[in-house]
Amino acid sequence: MKKYILIAALTLSTGFAMAQAMAKDGVMMKDDKVMMMKDGKTMPMDKDMMMSDGSKVMMDGTVMKKDGSKMMMKNGDSMDMSGMMMMKK
Repeated sequence: MKKYILIAALTLSTGFAMAQAMAKDGVMMKDDKVMMMKDGKTMPMDKDMMMSDGSKVMMDGTVMKKDGSKMMMKNGDSMDMSGMMMMKK
């Protein structure tokens, strides 16, 4: 029984660590500039980026979705590489 609990705990912690690592890659609007996050490092974005869902993030913070809709990122907004937007409240 202890083995199963240990295996379950290791599996969950590994999945959690992977999710955290993946969440570090993407873009974020900070101080009215689009910043690129890669492997835990943040740097100014130097070219437009295409996300895996087909969304395109421009250097000025404009996001063009695959369906053609357009939005502007605000300070605190971020998007991961899959195109999932996390908006500041």
